[in-house]
Amino acid sequence: MRVDRLLDKAIENTRWRQEQCINLIPSEMTLSPMVRLLSIMDPSFRYAEHKKVKAFHDADIFYYQGTGFIAEAEQLLADEMRTYLGCRNIESRIISGQMANAAVFSALVDFVNRGNPKQEPRRLRPVMNNHIIKGGHLSAQPMGALHDYIARDPATERPAIVNFPVLAENHYKIDLEETKRLLDEHRPELIILGKSMVLHKEPVAEIRAFLDELGLRAILMYDMAHVLGLVGPHFQQPFVEGADIVTGSTHKTFFGTQRGIIANNFAVDDQQYPLWEAIETRTFPGSVSNHHLGTLLGLLMAAYEMNHFKDEYQKNVVENAKGFAKALADAGLNVAGDPAISYTETHQVIVQVGYAKGIETAQRLEENNIIVNFQATPDEEGFTASGGLRLGVSEMTRFGFGSEEFRKLAGLIREVVLDKKQVGDEVIALRRDYQDLKFCFSEEQFAGRIEALHGLI
Repeated sequence: MRVDRLLDKAIENTRWRQEQCINLIPSEMTLSPMVRLLSIMDPSFRYAEHKKVKAFHDADIFYYQGTGFIAEAEQLLADEMRTYLGCRNIESRIISGQMANAAVFSALVDFVNRGNPKQEPRRLRPVMNNHIIKGGHLSAQPMGALHDYIARDPATERPAIVNFPVLAENHYKIDLEETKRLLDEHRPELIILGKSMVLHKEPVAEIRAFLDELGLRAILMYDMAHVLGLVGPHFQQPFVEGADIVTGSTHKTFFGTQRGIIANNFAVDDQQYPLWEAIETRTFPGSVSNHHLGTLLGLLMAAYEMNHFKDEYQKNVVENAKGFAKALADAGLNVAGDPAISYTETHQVIVQVGYAKGIETAQRLEENNIIVNFQATPDEEGFTASGGLRLGVSEMTRFGFGSEEFRKLAGLIREVVLDKKQVGDEVIALRRDYQDLKFCFSEEQFAGRIEALHGLI
């Protein structure tokens, strides 16, 4: 029977991924039990459309009744994220990082055309970003969320994009001297930092200093999707360093459900505050109607977890990534990055396995219960030629892995990749003692409430 098969396969898949696999995909995060439970409570069935109405003195008007609780939860989530990011403004109704970027691009088009309401709106010109093969995120590319908002260069008839240059000795790091020259030459009005293949901090402070020196009033945006859960002294503090806007998804290094956020620090009397108002409008009604209230409620609990446990978690993630990278290199694998800093400053480690060998290698690792991403490295022409593996330590750090566990894992990866051995049973044995998620509140502490939540399902 189809129903039986669906239920059985879902149970089988969940047990395999949660109990037997070691997940190293850096864009994924297992949710804590309380975040999971909250995400399927009654709000997951409901609507809560709302917007500020100037005719009512900017009151936030809800278009559905029965929304008092979710309105409070949404405000509490904004408060937690403001505390976490150190900023004034949070838009939390976005339901993915890609949508967050698209809403910002749409709002920026409105903003740059605000003085010409009777003319056909012009698109953004030019935009500086990280090329997708140099680690840039899809959503910041003309083929992605930027597609409908980028002008075309009249000389080339191609999208008006300027890619960040990279260092000759390290293609994972921006060449700042050449970047300054390109900023002066092209005078972009939007600069998008952030990558999906990220080993280094993004040079937010340096580019802010360049903009000030050049007298260039560009919007400096940092897509922190992959590193949102690392914001703080162990990694980067984007608004302290000079970012105008931060976007990101909330389920990679952050502890949350699969959603997105937009943040900025404009004051109400700032010349650029109308851009924030445009972002709110391009979120609703521009991008969402129902904004998935169950996952919003789960994200609020995840934000409580992050603000409570972030210091130890972030420290462990960075230390584990560095230790894992070194252990992989010591095992004989070709680890990308700068060995002087243990190859990485983030949660990610990149291993090069040979031209066009990434897909096959990732499949063999999956057969041995090790889940990774194949990636095109900066020296390859595209994803069909992928010769890299992108590994992340954040999820297994939450399950309790430390330096010794990652050292053992590096040895198992070596056996699969270089020695062509089968180590599936050894991986299951290594994972066996790491089943409980860390850096979240104790279920025993809230046992009565947890039981009540279970009773409502």
